[in-house]
Amino acid sequence: MTRNDVRPSRRAVLGGAAVAALAATAGAGPARAASPAAWPTEFPLPDGWLPEGITIGARPYAYLGSRANGAVYRADLRTGEGRVVHEGGAGLAAVGLKLDGDGLLYIAGGAGGTARIVDARTGVLLRTHRLTEATGHFVNDVVLHGDRAWFTDSYGPVLYGVPRGPRGRVRTLPLTGDWEQTPDGINANGIVATPDGRGLIVVRSTPGELYRVSLGTGRATRIRLVGADDVVNGDGLVRVGRTLYVVQNRRNLVSVWDLDARAGRATLRRTITDPRFDVPATAARFGDRLYLVNARFTSPQTPETTFTAVAVDR
Repeated sequence: MTRNDVRPSRRAVLGGAAVAALAATAGAGPARAASPAAWPTEFPLPDGWLPEGITIGARPYAYLGSRANGAVYRADLRTGEGRVVHEGGAGLAAVGLKLDGDGLLYIAGGAGGTARIVDARTGVLLRTHRLTEATGHFVNDVVLHGDRAWFTDSYGPVLYGVPRGPRGRVRTLPLTGDWEQTPDGINANGIVATPDGRGLIVVRSTPGELYRVSLGTGRATRIRLVGADDVVNGDGLVRVGRTLYVVQNRRNLVSVWDLDARAGRATLRRTITDPRFDVPATAARFGDRLYLVNARFTSPQTPETTFTAVAVDR
């Protein structure tokens, strides 16, 4: 999640009375637990969950979406225990998701073509934005940047900027410049802000390229990779300063890149892999760890399939 200088308050989104009531019921502090070094490095998700996205805010809770029905599961990083906080519904999906500082979840709706905003504390659906037509698109991932949440479309050369507040219209930003859409493949996927905050970085999974995108024009400039030819199967992105983590799902690894000041060049520093990886799709950072969700795309996707999230040192 990108930290933002401009962000609508929770009061602006929910309304003052609702905020006051919420604050009264949500004020309890976190329970005592062991030190972070002793926290579990692997925890189970519900069977048949079909996870892909994960997000973590300032507190030690991971939120994981379900492609099966759009539900959201919250796991306590200190214990590995969790529960469903948003039930979703038939025909819905939760792919990429991000949690903002006001406790709101912005959820990419996959093939449904929507962006949903859910109150992470109550599980209440606050708003649904229709971003695309019902077919031929896949709203995949999201980053919070400034006063908008920016969503990728894996089947269309466009980004969608959803206002972070009750007012404003969705902005459609066509991708131009170096961007060349690959037919019948996963294109735009993971997304983060550039280190200078002036643009966005998007991974194009097929054929495995990184792009810097201007928020003003939509012009996409290919980032030169040094140390590897590509980031094939690139999925979720995490940026910490000028370090970029690229989850390469079917390769079962995370490649770690050093960005230059303008995000025009990325130099491979190292790769992270782990025998517990089983097609990890996305990652989120908490402290000195990366938490990854195993999507298991190469395994049966049934109600009985088991799923886990795992943590590795950054």
